[in-house]
Amino acid sequence: MQRHNLEHYNPPPDTGLSVIYADSCLLVLDKPSGLLSVPGRGEDKADCLISRAQKVYPDALTVHRLDMDTSGLVVMGRGPEMQRALSIAFMDRKVKKRYIAVVDGIVESNSGTVDLPLIIDWPNRPRQKVDFDEGKEAITHYRVILRDTGRNISRMELDPQTGRAHQLRMHMLHLESGHPILGDDIYAPPEALAKADRLLLHASRLVLRHPVTFEEMEFEAPAPF
Repeated sequence: MQRHNLEHYNPPPDTGLSVIYADSCLLVLDKPSGLLSVPGRGEDKADCLISRAQKVYPDALTVHRLDMDTSGLVVMGRGPEMQRALSIAFMDRKVKKRYIAVVDGIVESNSGTVDLPLIIDWPNRPRQKVDFDEGKEAITHYRVILRDTGRNISRMELDPQTGRAHQLRMHMLHLESGHPILGDDIYAPPEALAKADRLLLHASRLVLRHPVTFEEMEFEAPAPF
């Protein structure tokens, strides 16, 4: 079972961009799992979504990122001005985001909110930890869309209101009795890790205002799992 870790970075083959939307101001791409959003340290980690995008759209610039193992929708600005406008929209929480996740165990509540502040766990980075004294605000709304008692898993819709590192992984890990995302090679125990050959987390929906026309735009990409 292949695991994506940066010591042995093995990105998926470049079969061409999955373009959800493109105009003269912005791009919306569907990133595959296992591909870095931006270059990592070292030449062996140069292959990433932004480098692939710039081969086709030389003016594409990074606005936000997804973890390497997370798949789904990524927005890029075309040129510095559009990058700046879109980045501000993300920082000001004016972009609505939805993720699909499959977690271990049966989540009992149909919906709810996880509000747990997070901070990097420095001795164990990139791991995060809950810290009520120094952690940054992190809020996730969740809804159960399927319970599979046979496999003992739950399929979830996750709407993060903040954008902390590993927020969705951590919030599911601390939901009720603990429901780690399947295939999470950082936080999931061996049993939950073994239930999937990738992290089952996908950015499925984005709603934002166009940086020039200010029209509200909605983008979707179905989860590949």
